[in-house]
Formats: sequence, structure tokens, C-alpha cells
Amino acid sequence: MSLSFERTQSVAVLGGGPGGYEAALAAAQLGAAVTLVERAGVGGAAVMTDVVPSKSLIATADAAVAISQAGDLGVQLFAKGADGKPLKPEIAINLAAVNKRLLVLARQQSDDMRATLVEAGVRIVAGHGRLDGHHAVVVSTGPSGTDFDRIEADTLVVSVGASPRELPSAKPDGERILTWTQLYDMKTLPEHLIVVGSGVTGAEFAGAYMNLGARVTLVSSRDHVLPGEDPDAAAVLERVFKRGGMQVLSKARAQRVERSGDGVVVTLADGRTVEGSHCLMAVGSVPNTAGIGLEEAGVQLTDSGHIRVNRVARTSVPNIYAAGDCTSFMPLASVASMQGRMAVFHALGDAVIPLERRRITANIFTAPEIATVGWQQADIEAGSINARVHKLPLAANPRAKMMGVRDGFVKIIAREGSGEVLGGVIVAPRASELIYPIAIAAERRLTVDQLSRVFAVYPSLSGSITDAARAMHTVDRTTDADA
Repeated sequence: MSLSFERTQSVAVLGGGPGGYEAALAAAQLGAAVTLVERAGVGGAAVMTDVVPSKSLIATADAAVAISQAGDLGVQLFAKGADGKPLKPEIAINLAAVNKRLLVLARQQSDDMRATLVEAGVRIVAGHGRLDGHHAVVVSTGPSGTDFDRIEADTLVVSVGASPRELPSAKPDGERILTWTQLYDMKTLPEHLIVVGSGVTGAEFAGAYMNLGARVTLVSSRDHVLPGEDPDAAAVLERVFKRGGMQVLSKARAQRVERSGDGVVVTLADGRTVEGSHCLMAVGSVPNTAGIGLEEAGVQLTDSGHIRVNRVARTSVPNIYAAGDCTSFMPLASVASMQGRMAVFHALGDAVIPLERRRITANIFTAPEIATVGWQQADIEAGSINARVHKLPLAANPRAKMMGVRDGFVKIIAREGSGEVLGGVIVAPRASELIYPIAIAAERRLTVDQLSRVFAVYPSLSGSITDAARAMHTVDRTTDADA
């Protein structure tokens, strides 16, 4: 049921990323008077320098791989030489053109989001904002930032995002030592890209540039890539990386990164050095919460500077909410969007279902992709849940054979006894799309038998989901109502 407040409620949103955008749009749709403050452009860093351009780059890398591996399917590309004999052309990447396209796409997405907000009646103020107490935001505007605009509101939503972490011993210069926001200025493919950090961001970019044709070295301080993810999934990806020619340095902590002529030198903690043409620092992010009046307003922060929020995105101050990477919740664009909507729904009295971490779906956009939802195998091993696991290799899937897919699997986690689906992992092309049925099953508390009775197209990659569910059949004397 929608609510209408006849413009009696006012909402000010600080930050126009996924969380701020959704908060502003939802508040406008509920009839509130809404002002959005954003300094870089609607969509924030997620659209301008992070999610949109990075995933567009990965899509280009996927296309390059598809072309290079087409020969396995019998597709051969040839051109005739001057003597009339066939030549095998090489795949060439015009990185300048690629990056130009990425930034154009990001700007188009930002413009589309802005148009949607304007159409909904949201007032957009460009500038740097900070809280002024519990009920106001002060914005520095104008070319020099010396003009100020004070916005008073009943409800404040803070969604200021996060920025790449910078280390004093590896200071980015925007030319050779780079953060992920600075990659799109490169005109040519790096001869040798050293990626420091094997988490999600490091793995995604390392895989993308490898598939674009660059020589890549991945420096990981842990035993393997993606240390926080499902070990089976991480093992598949590391195997793919090494097969593609990437050098993976495990248990190798980078101590410092320095310019050396037209290249860089990465010095490891054990004294070894790695030389390359460029270095990408992917060592995490820090919330953009400093100096924006949060502490003065009484908003509690963690030791890392993240805003403490509850499951409805509310802070320690009743009328102040927060969404996105600046909060203590999960740093995902989808979570930010949900937090933004939930904050406004809660503040304006609409129905709210609190966020549950075990229902959130995540994806790593490597090749193959890695998608997860719900409880994981590590939770079983830790004794947190009583559940069982079934893993089905994707290589057994008939559609995978047709497509030439040889890496990946479907893994389902189900409660012991009842067979209730608790979570899952998919490693496959477009795993971000394939995980959805398992996410629905976990959300709606379906059993593996109920999941297995859903018809999957034959042949299809999604057929592996029903196959895995059937393999976990639980003897149940009850029947569905429509049986």
C-alpha cells in the first residue's frame, strides 16, 4: 500500500549513489519533499568510477575471450594475405576506445538516473554537503565552493560511499601506481600489470586485464585468491588464472610500491621484488564519513569510520539513516539500494521487512563468475548450522558441453532432515543470473524437493540446479497442496 503525505514530510539525502538515489526516488514516490545533495553526479562513485565502468570493462574482456576460444567450437577467423593464402588474425584491444566507451556509458547512466529523479520531483543540489545537527544539511556550492545552501528536513539519509584505501608506502600517482578509479585514463594495455590485493576487486581486475591480453601478476597476502569466499570457488578461479598465464604470488605481502623509470617495483615483505609497467592497488576501501558532521550530530561510528546502522538502516539518531558502503552493513550496490528504500519506508511509516544478511545475494564478476547466497559450507564446518552440501560439476551439464564450458559447479546447502535450502554457490558464466532460483528458495524457505520439482529448460545451465536439488532428495511423506 502506498502512502501520501501531501508534501508535509521532508527528506534530505546526502550522496547520490545507489543508496541515495533509491532513497530519494522512494521518498518522492511516497509524496515527501526531497532534496538530494551530490558532488560528482547522480549515481555517485558506483556509476561514475566503480561498478558501471568496471563491469563494462569485464564485459569487453569476456568478449575477447569468447573470440579467442571460438576455435574450440569450430569457428575459425582468417583473412587472406597478398598471396591469397589465409592468415590467422590476432585479437587487438584498443584500450583508449574501450575506456572512452566505459566513461560514456557511466555518464549516460548517471544522466538517466538524474532524469528519473527530476521527473519524480526530486530537487538536486550539486556540491559538498555536511550535516548541521539532526535536521539540516549545509552544502557548499558554486565554482569556488564558497556559496552555501542550508537544507532543513524531517529525515536525513546519509549515503556518501567509500573511496579506495591508500597506503603511505604505495601512494597512487595516477600514472603508474593506480587505484581502481584511475584505470580508465590508460591509453594502451599495460605491458605488465601488478595487482596488489586478491580480494573481490583485485581478482576482478586481474582477470579482466589478463583476458584483454596483458601480462598480470597478482600479489596475495593469503594462501589463495578470494580468501573470504567459498574455497572450492576460489580454487576454480585460481586454476583458471594460472591456466591463462597469470602469475599468482601467494603468502606474499606487499611492503611498498615505488616508481622506477617507466615502470614500478613492488617490494614484498620477504625482500623479493616484482617489476612491472603498472601497479593496481586493490587493498580495500575507506568510508567517506570524515568531516561531514556525523559525530557532531551524535551519529555513532565504528573504529573504521563506518556508520553504525540497524537492519532498517537507522543510525543512533532516530531521524538519521544511512545506506551503502559508508555503513557497517555489507558493501554491495544492491544492498545500498535496498537500504535506501528501507530507510525511507521506515521513516515515513510504510511497511518494512528488516534486512537479513543470510538472504543477500552477491556476485564476483570474474570469468567464470562466482555467485553466493545464504549460509555457506564454512558455516557448517564451524558448527553454526546442521546442514549438508551437494556440489555438482558444471562439466557434466549438456549445455555446458555445447558451449565449451569446462570450469565451474553448482553447490547447494540444505538443512539436515527437512531439506530446507539455506544457501548456495554457483561458479559459471553468468552465475549472477543463475543464482536467482537458489536465492528465491532460500528466501521463501523452500526444500530441495520443492526446488527440484520446478521445470528447467533442457538443455540449460540452470538444469544443474535442479539436478543438484534432486541429488539431495529428502524422504517426505507429505505432499504439496496441488499434488
